[in-house]
Amino acid sequence: MSEQRVHPTAEVSPGASIGAGASIWHHAQVREGARIGPGSIIGKGVYVDAGVNIGANCKVQNYSCVYHGTTLEDGVFVGPEVVFTNDRYPRAVNPDGSLKGDSDWEVGETLVRCGAAVGARSVVLPGITIGPWALVAAGSVVTRDVPGHCLVGGNPARPLGWVCVCARRLNDALRCETCGRAYGRAGGDLVALQGAPAR
Repeated sequence: MSEQRVHPTAEVSPGASIGAGASIWHHAQVREGARIGPGSIIGKGVYVDAGVNIGANCKVQNYSCVYHGTTLEDGVFVGPEVVFTNDRYPRAVNPDGSLKGDSDWEVGETLVRCGAAVGARSVVLPGITIGPWALVAAGSVVTRDVPGHCLVGGNPARPLGWVCVCARRLNDALRCETCGRAYGRAGGDLVALQGAPAR
């Protein structure tokens, strides 16, 4: 894999770690302590905050904001203008009117598991886990955890069904009519059934 590509207009902190083959495009900002995995693509105007972890082969589309406390595992897709928030009780000032500093709030940790996708212009509140291969519909506001392979949408986002690793909706038998994969329930998540035929 070739070395990373960083557009001349991007601002990447010397304290950030950029994996081999990663691409960082026009006017993106990657802060100190951020880690971008190999092969990942950071689109135009994306903000990657300090200490954010982005795994391998992720795609973060134009003008998304990935704030401190967010971890994206491998293969995560983030649509344009998605915002991962990190302060459940936001205020600019303390009760005495003084400007809030770094020690005056608690960072909310957000985890997006392997293969999940978050649609364009969605907002993810802090303290949320989005399960593996889940799919968040465009324009959603995610206020609670999303199980693996679950399709959610709306404001607040609610379960709408189940999706395959190929992102197509599963039928009532939890089978993908596009690729033939079959799934079963494991707690609140879905898991692929071993030996299920694929078309």
